[in-house]
Amino acid sequence: MSQHTTPLWEVFVRARRGLAHTHVGSLHAPDAEMALRNARDLYTRRQEGVSIWVVPASAITASSPDEKDAFFDPAADKIYRHPTFYEVPDGVAHL
Repeated sequence: MSQHTTPLWEVFVRARRGLAHTHVGSLHAPDAEMALRNARDLYTRRQEGVSIWVVPASAITASSPDEKDAFFDPAADKIYRHPTFYEVPDGVAHL
Protein backbone atom coordinates (compact mmCIF):
# COMPACT_ATOMS: atom_id res chain seq x y z
CA MET A 1 0.00 0.00 0.00
CA SER A 2 1.26 3.45 -0.78
CA GLN A 3 1.05 6.23 1.79
CA HIS A 4 -1.80 7.81 -0.20
CA THR A 5 -4.02 4.74 0.22
CA THR A 6 -2.86 3.81 3.72
CA PRO A 7 -5.34 5.10 6.35
CA LEU A 8 -4.44 8.13 8.44
CA TRP A 9 -4.54 7.65 12.24
CA GLU A 10 -4.67 10.32 14.95
CA VAL A 11 -2.50 9.55 17.99
CA PHE A 12 -3.28 10.42 21.61
CA VAL A 13 -0.84 9.77 24.48
CA ARG A 14 -1.41 9.85 28.22
CA ALA A 15 1.85 11.04 29.76
CA ARG A 16 1.28 10.04 33.40
CA ARG A 17 -1.36 8.17 35.29
CA GLY A 18 -4.42 10.27 36.07
CA LEU A 19 -3.96 12.72 33.21
CA ALA A 20 -6.04 12.93 30.06
CA HIS A 21 -4.83 11.67 26.70
CA THR A 22 -3.41 14.48 24.54
CA HIS A 23 -3.29 14.61 20.75
CA VAL A 24 0.36 14.30 19.75
CA GLY A 25 0.17 13.83 16.00
CA SER A 26 -0.85 11.68 13.07
CA LEU A 27 0.59 8.77 11.13
CA HIS A 28 -0.27 6.43 8.26
CA ALA A 29 -0.62 2.69 8.93
CA PRO A 30 -2.47 -0.20 7.26
CA ASP A 31 -4.33 -1.27 10.45
CA ALA A 32 -4.91 -0.41 14.10
CA GLU A 33 -2.25 -2.77 15.45
CA MET A 34 0.45 -1.33 13.18
CA ALA A 35 -0.73 2.22 13.98
CA LEU A 36 -0.40 1.47 17.69
CA ARG A 37 3.13 0.05 17.29
CA ASN A 38 4.23 2.92 15.06
CA ALA A 39 2.74 5.46 17.49
CA ARG A 40 4.67 3.86 20.35
CA ASP A 41 7.93 4.03 18.39
CA LEU A 42 7.36 7.56 17.11
CA TYR A 43 5.72 9.38 20.02
CA THR A 44 7.02 7.65 23.16
CA ARG A 45 10.72 7.22 22.43
CA ARG A 46 11.71 8.58 25.84
CA GLN A 47 9.23 6.40 27.73
CA GLU A 48 7.00 9.40 28.46
CA GLY A 49 3.74 7.56 27.82
CA VAL A 50 1.68 5.14 29.89
CA SER A 51 -1.20 4.76 27.41
CA ILE A 52 -1.68 5.33 23.68
CA TRP A 53 -4.89 5.67 21.67
CA VAL A 54 -4.95 5.50 17.88
CA VAL A 55 -8.14 6.59 16.12
CA PRO A 56 -8.84 6.46 12.38
CA ALA A 57 -8.91 10.07 11.21
CA SER A 58 -11.96 9.21 9.11
CA ALA A 59 -13.88 8.39 12.33
CA ILE A 60 -13.43 11.89 13.78
CA THR A 61 -16.16 14.47 13.32
CA ALA A 62 -15.19 18.01 14.24
CA SER A 63 -16.77 21.42 14.29
CA SER A 64 -15.49 23.96 11.78
CA PRO A 65 -13.38 26.86 13.09
CA ASP A 66 -15.11 29.06 10.49
CA GLU A 67 -18.48 28.39 12.17
CA LYS A 68 -17.29 28.79 15.77
CA ASP A 69 -19.46 31.80 16.57
CA ALA A 70 -22.72 30.20 15.44
CA PHE A 71 -21.78 26.79 16.83
CA PHE A 72 -20.87 27.98 20.33
CA ASP A 73 -23.41 30.81 20.66
CA PRO A 74 -26.07 28.72 22.46
CA ALA A 75 -23.67 28.12 25.37
CA ALA A 76 -23.20 31.87 25.87
CA ASP A 77 -26.90 32.26 26.74
CA LYS A 78 -26.63 30.06 29.83
CA ILE A 79 -24.98 32.36 32.37
CA TYR A 80 -25.65 29.89 35.18
CA ARG A 81 -22.94 27.65 33.71
CA HIS A 82 -20.28 30.24 34.50
CA PRO A 83 -18.70 30.12 37.96
CA THR A 84 -19.20 33.87 38.37
CA PHE A 85 -22.94 33.27 38.77
CA TYR A 86 -22.49 31.59 42.17
CA GLU A 87 -21.45 33.17 45.43
CA VAL A 88 -18.74 31.42 47.42
CA PRO A 89 -19.69 31.08 51.11
CA ASP A 90 -17.41 32.63 53.72
CA GLY A 91 -14.93 30.17 55.17
CA VAL A 92 -14.54 28.10 51.98
CA ALA A 93 -10.81 28.14 51.24
CA HIS A 94 -10.65 25.91 48.18
CA LEU A 95 -13.44 25.17 45.78
